[in-house]
Amino acid sequence: MAPPKRSPSDLDGGRNGGLLGRVLMGAVVVGYPALVWFGLGHWSPRKLALVLLCVIVPVVVVRLRGRARDAARQLAALPLVTVAALLLSATLNSSGYVLVVPVAINALLLVTFGSTLRAGSQPMIERFARMQVPDLSPGQLAWCRMWTCIWCGFFVLNGGIALTLALAAPLSWWAVYNGLIAYVLMGILFATEWLLRRRRFPDAHCGGSSSHDDT
Repeated sequence: MAPPKRSPSDLDGGRNGGLLGRVLMGAVVVGYPALVWFGLGHWSPRKLALVLLCVIVPVVVVRLRGRARDAARQLAALPLVTVAALLLSATLNSSGYVLVVPVAINALLLVTFGSTLRAGSQPMIERFARMQVPDLSPGQLAWCRMWTCIWCGFFVLNGGIALTLALAAPLSWWAVYNGLIAYVLMGILFATEWLLRRRRFPDAHCGGSSSHDDT
């Protein structure tokens, strides 16, 4: 029996659901440090962790709903790390696991990006680039590998700062860095790469390939 055809309204619903999931997940990620700062000032670590779980778990369900198994597995990695840390915090009534969530996320991103630098693998930035332009010149391929390495270095530095603040700094410092400064640094890195790429590959379209090989 042939599978039932999906109507345009069904497809629109799937796209809208995916957009809603991305918006909600982005709001949770950006707002997490502020929620932790407020929560630890008013509640016990256990209560805060339970509140965060009540917020995060439904958002994760919306984000993953309707996804193919492989896509859902990739998208679930970061939320699962967060949920595991919050469950430990709730069980042990310890704020430490709440505070190390940014460290764990940076570590997971480091592993994800770093694993693509192995021989025979396609560097992560190259994968992003090929979503726009399939054919990249040798110079652009080298550029993608270099910037994958740079992002790995950023995750090491960012995670190290987050860990230091979690262990030996006032909660307000931790919240300001992880909720604001870290995102500013990421934005600067994105902007720097974009500007340098436009200068290095002026004939490229949307970050993709130029008609000649750049070396």
